[in-house]
Amino acid sequence: MKRITTIYCLSALLALAVNPSYGAKKNAHKAWTNPDTALQEDPDFAIQGEYGSAEAGAALGVQVVALGDGKFNAYLLEDGLPGLGWTREKSRTVLEGARDGDAVKLSLAAPKITASILDGKLTLTDENGKTSVLPRIERTSPSLGATPPEGAVVLFDGSSAEKWKNGKVENGYLLSTGCTSKQKFNSYKLHLEFRTPYMPTARGQGRGNSGIYHSGRWETQVLDSFGLEGKDNETGGIYSISEPRLNMCLPPLTWQTYDVDFTAAKFDDEGKRTAWPRITVKLNGVLVHEDLELNKDFTTAAPMKDPLTSPEGPVFIQNHNNPVVYRNIWIVPGK
Repeated sequence: MKRITTIYCLSALLALAVNPSYGAKKNAHKAWTNPDTALQEDPDFAIQGEYGSAEAGAALGVQVVALGDGKFNAYLLEDGLPGLGWTREKSRTVLEGARDGDAVKLSLAAPKITASILDGKLTLTDENGKTSVLPRIERTSPSLGATPPEGAVVLFDGSSAEKWKNGKVENGYLLSTGCTSKQKFNSYKLHLEFRTPYMPTARGQGRGNSGIYHSGRWETQVLDSFGLEGKDNETGGIYSISEPRLNMCLPPLTWQTYDVDFTAAKFDDEGKRTAWPRITVKLNGVLVHEDLELNKDFTTAAPMKDPLTSPEGPVFIQNHNNPVVYRNIWIVPGK
């Protein structure tokens, strides 16, 4: 038995030398970082997305989320998609389903609602037998590609990560490596664009997770939370402080925007804090927080955890072991 054990150990060591990943825990959740590749390799990617009208005033909007292996959830939203009519007090109905031949079939038992997706259209039949046909649409943020105004500090323009500690660039994008801006700021206006990966089999905080920490302390969350409830730990949320007014997260591999007005904490001449910082946030052009008080020294996983004694701090981009990427990051410093 000792000889067999020795041979096994030597074999394992040899395997490690040849392949360092041998014996490592396999990542069961494949992550696509390029939409063209996802479209070629996973047919579910072309199904996931928004169905309805890109204009306000629609009676219904539907968000379809891929769950892997041909399975889907569909969220039926009263009065249209988020930002176009649906708000939290309106109905949100969940249908479940999967691929059935060339189509996707979804249903809810009570009240009986059925839906099918084929050729870029979702056909819905409600409990009264009324049928609606909704096309698949792709929305973009109105601030996507916003140009830095005069006086702005450009933190990342795709050319290099020289303005970041631990910053890394790949294909012109800033990686979510846990990087910190070298420059510190007081109050500011921030524009930032991000893209979450397509990870259909992942769930919750393991699905496209990162975050932007203002002054190194307070996080506006980044997550593939498309179609979900819109909690404080999902995109648009201020982690552990406040959920967004509504979930404006777009589908994975869509470029999305944060536009933030950050007002730094105030201190008197003796260094005593007289006011907490405040924040106003637009996610994909829609207001999700307005003049919100950030009433704690830091939020979960913040790199700066000492007591708040200064109005200045860096911008920090969190590493959560998911391939989230960033671009077009600039700040207009305030007073």
